Amino acid sequence: MDISSISPESIPALSVVSAQQKTLEKAGTMMLSKTLDTQEQAGAALLDMMRRSMEHSVSPSLGGNIDISI
Repeated sequence: MDISSISPESIPALSVVSAQQKTLEKAGTMMLSKTLDTQEQAGAALLDMMRRSMEHSVSPSLGGNIDISI
């Protein structure tokens, strides 16, 4: 971009556009970060559920009965 073609009147407008673009970029990055955190939590919950399911399938009688004596 040739800076000689920029008029002094357009400099404030360019500054506003640049600031808006940076704000939108930051918001997009924050949304992506939140989405990644949410997906990480969902994956961890799924792995935990699968682990508990596998433990139950290996020992299906585990925890099924309680022996109580007084």
